[in-house]
Amino acid sequence: MKKLFIVLAFAGIASTSFAQEEATEKYSVATNSFWSNWFIQAGGTWSAWYSAGEHGLDLKRSPFSKFRSNPGVSIAIGKWFTPGLGLRLKGQGIWGKTIHSEDNVNSKNRYWSVNGQALFNLSNMFFGYNPKRVWNFIPFAGAGMGRSMTHNLYAMDLSVGILNQFYVSRKVAINFEVGFNRFEADIDGTDEIHVPKRGWESHTNQLYAELGLTFNLGKATWNKVPDVDAINAAHAAALADLNAKLRAAQDENARLRDELAKKPKEKVITKSFKDFVTTPVSVFFNLGKINVANLKDLVNVKALAKYAKENNSKMLVTGYADNSTGSAKLNERLSAERANTVKNELIKMGVPEANIQTAHNGGVKILGVDSPVDFDRRATVQILEDESMKTETVTEN
Repeated sequence: MKKLFIVLAFAGIASTSFAQEEATEKYSVATNSFWSNWFIQAGGTWSAWYSAGEHGLDLKRSPFSKFRSNPGVSIAIGKWFTPGLGLRLKGQGIWGKTIHSEDNVNSKNRYWSVNGQALFNLSNMFFGYNPKRVWNFIPFAGAGMGRSMTHNLYAMDLSVGILNQFYVSRKVAINFEVGFNRFEADIDGTDEIHVPKRGWESHTNQLYAELGLTFNLGKATWNKVPDVDAINAAHAAALADLNAKLRAAQDENARLRDELAKKPKEKVITKSFKDFVTTPVSVFFNLGKINVANLKDLVNVKALAKYAKENNSKMLVTGYADNSTGSAKLNERLSAERANTVKNELIKMGVPEANIQTAHNGGVKILGVDSPVDFDRRATVQILEDESMKTETVTEN
């Protein structure tokens, strides 16, 4: 077992040193939201126990001695608040030992411990955050409590250690951790001290090595801090480009003014003609209804009505229904009533009834196959063109 630990340690150091050299990109980061950079960890441990009651018995101190060591499990949840600083809550158990002799008969001690620990990612602190870094070197320290389930006793403890993380992806890392937990003597159910209490000998101690996995939850990386100087430089370049285009436009306008001044003058005489009035304006209706669906549709109708009153113009209102619903007889009636609805609105707007003609086309599909079917449920309003609406253009040299 001792040789195995030594081989793992050297292999980890060699491989991570190589990985560290390969990772070259690093940059400053912005703090993420509270819900980012959470993680959970799980692993198996191998612990060596040193009971407070054994001191003075001159027992073997090797952590690989069979009477000291036992396997265990651990689980933790935590969060990185910055690339260099994090917190985790870690639980360990289950199989401990009470050390009282080298044969250690009846030494079983089932226990658990929970520690809150501060994590210090020295790789990120000293070398800068690098999302491609494979190995992270993370010392930690904390405190908590433990309980001996075998002896029904509780104990406070302190913990320190080193966590090594080897990332296989942005979401998963392999952990190799070594640590030390210093408990009050109650954790293993013994309070007999063979020498005066002092330092190491006054407490029960647990040394452990752990192999496990880290799973990052949600966002596991950090965003770059914006390069303000680069942004300002880009804005300055864009502003200079806009100013150059503005000067070019001003020069072109001046050239066009000069050319226009040299051309013959044209005088346009318009006799009560407006382009928009000859274009039909649509008023829409809901399925099977003869009341206007949206009163906003009457805004443009009011503009036509104003023009018609001022120029005593004739108006045409044409009603429609869609041919995809209802019978032909029903659609014929709907289109006629919709035309009358809009005619009545025009009369309310002051257009003489004698100047309003109506027509109806029944069920149709005239707005194209790509238009919604409800667009055909409408009435159109337009000014009927007469001689007074024509435009005369006279050129003066």
